[in-house]
Amino acid sequence: APELLLCCDNYGTSIDVWSVGCIFAELLGRKPIFPGTECLNQLKLIINILGGQKEEDLEFIDNPKARTYTKSLPYSHGIPFSCLYPNAHPLAIDLLQKMLVFDPSKRIGVTEALQHPYMAPLYDPNCNPPAQVPIDLDIDEDLGEEMIREIMWKEMLYYHPEAANANGEVCV
Repeated sequence: APELLLCCDNYGTSIDVWSVGCIFAELLGRKPIFPGTECLNQLKLIINILGGQKEEDLEFIDNPKARTYTKSLPYSHGIPFSCLYPNAHPLAIDLLQKMLVFDPSKRIGVTEALQHPYMAPLYDPNCNPPAQVPIDLDIDEDLGEEMIREIMWKEMLYYHPEAANANGEVCV
């Protein structure tokens, strides 16, 4: 996602929406939409396809060097998704356009994407309701490597108990 490439400090679920958008584009076109080789190349590919960004679309970039670099990139008119994916359903193109937005604050949200007309027939909010409370993924950073290994091993054994033999050793 642009916010990761540009070393922004603040980011959220919009990164996931970008990722799903890239996967969706790959499904539509049978190849990656932004097949970058490294960070700066990736950013150039994104700008080439999405087009040059307006000043207000760069406000989320809190790294001054990254903002300056982005402004220095050659202007591009962009390539319409309907040209990249001429056989895609118009609603698929509409959803993709809302997922792959450069400014993360202007990207479609997860729930809105699931309720989009293209996805709505597949989404049942009663079966998969949105979380009411943000998930806390804070991990105690004071854990040592051995403790982290032990926690991971226990988690793996929970799902694959066959991985341990009677002595508790790894079966290879």
